[in-house]
Amino acid sequence: MSDLPADLPRLHVLRTWHAMWLARIDAAIATAEQREAETRRGAEVRPPPPAYVVQLGIGTGPPAAVHVGGCPVAGSRVRPLDTEQARQALLDVVACSMCRPDTDLGLL
Repeated sequence: MSDLPADLPRLHVLRTWHAMWLARIDAAIATAEQREAETRRGAEVRPPPPAYVVQLGIGTGPPAAVHVGGCPVAGSRVRPLDTEQARQALLDVVACSMCRPDTDLGLL
């Protein structure tokens, strides 16, 4: 015994309904696969973070801190530094207390 209707018109309606939902699900799967592929591609071509960064202050104020590149505390207003520039910056600017660039540079 089946739980489907016995008459042909209702069976056609059910088939159309389910075909419509399958098309929507297939479209959602394709979108999700494309999004994952773009995320993977973005991670592959993203340049590595700089060795050190200086966190800039607001406006024309002095720099806030020196960080190891990729430190999550640094924020978005940063400028990349090479090793020598980071050493020089640490003479006037505080080191991040989380990533400790002064320890990394052997200054502490």
